[in-house]
Amino acid sequence: MDMTVSRAPDGADAAALTSAGVRYCAASYVDMHGVSKTKMVPIGHHAQMLAGSELFTGAAMDGVPQSVHDEEVAAMPDTASCSILPWKPEIAWFASDLYCQGKPFEACSRNILKRQLTRAAAHGLRFNLGIEAEFFVFKKLEAGGFQPLSPRQHLAKPCYDFSRLLDNFAWADELVSAMNTLGWDVYSFDHEDGIGQFEIDFMYADALTMADRYTFFRTMAHEIAKKHGGFASFMPKPFADRAGSGAHLNMSLADAQSGINLFADRDDPRGCNLGQLGYQFIAGVLKHLPAICAVIAPSVNSYKRLVKQGSASGFTWAPVLCCYGNNNRTNALRIPLGGGRVELRAADSACNPYLAAAMVLAAGLEGIENALNPGEPNIENMYMKSATDLAQLGIRTLPGSLIEALDAFAVDPLGREVFGEAMFGAWLDYKRDEWASYAYHVSDWEYDRYLSFF
Repeated sequence: MDMTVSRAPDGADAAALTSAGVRYCAASYVDMHGVSKTKMVPIGHHAQMLAGSELFTGAAMDGVPQSVHDEEVAAMPDTASCSILPWKPEIAWFASDLYCQGKPFEACSRNILKRQLTRAAAHGLRFNLGIEAEFFVFKKLEAGGFQPLSPRQHLAKPCYDFSRLLDNFAWADELVSAMNTLGWDVYSFDHEDGIGQFEIDFMYADALTMADRYTFFRTMAHEIAKKHGGFASFMPKPFADRAGSGAHLNMSLADAQSGINLFADRDDPRGCNLGQLGYQFIAGVLKHLPAICAVIAPSVNSYKRLVKQGSASGFTWAPVLCCYGNNNRTNALRIPLGGGRVELRAADSACNPYLAAAMVLAAGLEGIENALNPGEPNIENMYMKSATDLAQLGIRTLPGSLIEALDAFAVDPLGREVFGEAMFGAWLDYKRDEWASYAYHVSDWEYDRYLSFF
């Protein structure tokens, strides 16, 4: 495979792109699901594309709150995001903001995140973000259904299995090499606890860059897996008896000028190496976490993952409670060993990374602005706490279903403030319809249980 391009040339320089072999440019933005949408532009029309020449009918896509008679939206590419597709180097991809009538479109996911980043910048803060990429790779069967690429017998505890990683090494090597070609600095990858599940970890970046990269990553994983006879799945919970795929958000705030991490504190009296700013951020997220779940765990299937048991290897490793702690994976918010960052474990692989980051940052900034206190960290196994224990500690459970999360989102003012009125309404309408479609569907489980029971 050809991975000779180390970095994309200056996205504003058509001559440099042409010299690199680029023949087409893709001005990309996302729908409400965080799925990349685009129009392809020949390199000869690069200048017009940068000026916003590519128009889209918003009503043709999920979660773009427009009617068929509304003004079209224009994609305004961010030249700093230019990435040459490692697997198809004649195409350069540009993350783009949506504009409408000459100004930023309020309901654009990327614009929603940028508004919160501007709010952070007003405090002299930069929001750094890492997203742990968990996903499955399967192959389709001629008779229907799917199975892992590895032919080996399933293990009860497949996590970190070397042999199964080697069985998938061809596509994994190409994907990791592609990520490093783009300068993302992959530092580890492994077979995870699900059957055919993998995690790839790469270096954090500012939140906008990371959201762009995660969006691009999902497309890239699909395309490279397809070259090797498989397909990537970002469904949060494909198997009821196995762990699901998270997209853990690893977050910190830095000084906007110096880049110094403002969450780190080696003198932390709570022993987590986190400073006051970090604890205030946590308190803000905990305050709004049920509503945030509607965005970071956005599907019906997401809540099959947010259970404490139901995995062949024991616990599911997914959070079920609105609580935080030290390097303790039974909390929704964990302070990993070494401190200096906060990990939100409720986010899953199906989330729109722009909207997820925007909601969490807004909640964290509220905690800072109001000097909120999250209390003491939880260091015990929170899965084992009784309802009485939790009530005494004042700890709430996370929503148990999409409809519970949507109800929390509907009454919490945070969602409307972050999304804006139009996107807030569009999100609720679409997701409530999604829940209703699921609730009214008659499943195989119901046939098995009730068809001949009475």
